[in-house]
Amino acid sequence: MRAALLPRERAKAQCASVQVEVEVGDIHPGEIMVVEWRGQPKWVMRRTPEMLAQLDGITDLADPDSKQQQPPCATNTHRSMKPEVLVTVGICTPLGCSPVNLNEGSKKPCMPVDWKGGFFCPCHGFTFDFAGRVFKNKPAATNLRVPPHKYLADNTLLTGEDNSAA
Repeated sequence: MRAALLPRERAKAQCASVQVEVEVGDIHPGEIMVVEWRGQPKWVMRRTPEMLAQLDGITDLADPDSKQQQPPCATNTHRSMKPEVLVTVGICTPLGCSPVNLNEGSKKPCMPVDWKGGFFCPCHGFTFDFAGRVFKNKPAATNLRVPPHKYLADNTLLTGEDNSAA
């Protein structure tokens, strides 16, 4: 009988602890850098002042305070250590799809006419604001996941380890 070709426990542990370093100073306002972390797309977005201003006025969110499955740095309105930098896993929480960035005024038939911008999952219609918070009355029950991360320097971000482990 042949043995199954499955990764050993040691290999699994090494993959789970992979760290990715990102220079956030290279990201222009409004842009998203996508890097792979643990086999998943990790988004690092430099938000504009306009994007940040929109976050305070949103009231129809399922989990506005990010109390479900989120690290302590994600429990503020902007869900980040630095307001202008969003770090999140770019995968919808319930079904594993990958949302897209839709700016304000996007002319999609399934989007509300007063859409202020954010992330949209074209597969199932989930909508998230520019902090990755899911809107009410959507099948997704939780916000986009914020991975463990910390800043090594002002513009150098390390994903895979947070400040509590330092």
